[in-house]
Amino acid sequence: MSTSKLTYTEFSDTSYLSNVAAAARQLLAALLAVKPRSAAVETVVEQPVSNAWLHSLAQDCERHSPNLSAELRFMASRG
Repeated sequence: MSTSKLTYTEFSDTSYLSNVAAAARQLLAALLAVKPRSAAVETVVEQPVSNAWLHSLAQDCERHSPNLSAELRFMASRG
């Protein structure tokens, strides 16, 4: 009978409630085992945005989303 942090001992009881309890324990263990990412590792890559690219994007979405198209043209006009 070996036990570790994320695995639990299997019991011979195979009722519905014991299965649900085992699944809940495993879910909780998996959620608590995840380490949060540090902010220092995260890097932001900015892509250069040109006015021509914004205008072409606005033309692409003109038919299905005119409000988005207007916003893109407004952003392009601001420089």
